[in-house]
Amino acid sequence: MEKRKIYILLTYSGTVLSRLIKLITKEPYSHVSVSLDEDLEELYSFGRKRPSNPLFAGFVKEDVVNGTYARFPKTKCALYSIEISEGNYKKILKQLKKFKKEKNKYKYNLMGLINFFIKIPIENEYSYFCSEFVSEILNNSGIKLIDKAPNLTAPGDFRRCESLELVYEGDLKKYNSSNPELRKGAII
Repeated sequence: MEKRKIYILLTYSGTVLSRLIKLITKEPYSHVSVSLDEDLEELYSFGRKRPSNPLFAGFVKEDVVNGTYARFPKTKCALYSIEISEGNYKKILKQLKKFKKEKNKYKYNLMGLINFFIKIPIENEYSYFCSEFVSEILNNSGIKLIDKAPNLTAPGDFRRCESLELVYEGDLKKYNSSNPELRKGAII
């Protein structure tokens, strides 16, 4: 059976919200995204739709060079990979296709994020925060990495997941998948 790799990107950009999340969770990273490739060209999450406006947020295809991360060039990251079956990969693609098609329906789940911190889970259709989205898309594809409900999952839960293999940790702007040293699990 053919295998595929997907990637989980954890980041800390230093925005007001990321500093608040880091303070509360006591974790080094405050945001998580899922990527279908090691070049991070197909990188998805819930976050800012416009780099300059944190209030306009929802489902986004992230751009590590020109998007929101360009506004925060000192972003720190940890990139993890996991090998999955072709069938699981196709399920992820199917879900992402739906999110892309209906992207204007989706909003950032700020209320869910607040409730996460006070340990009262809340589900809102068409509304997610980043770790909730990544966890749900993986769960719905048959990839159970974290033993928590998606709306109780934090970016740090991915960092502690033993099924994930660390590919790179350091400055996001220095990550280059074509550099062999960065593909050997180098910690920079």
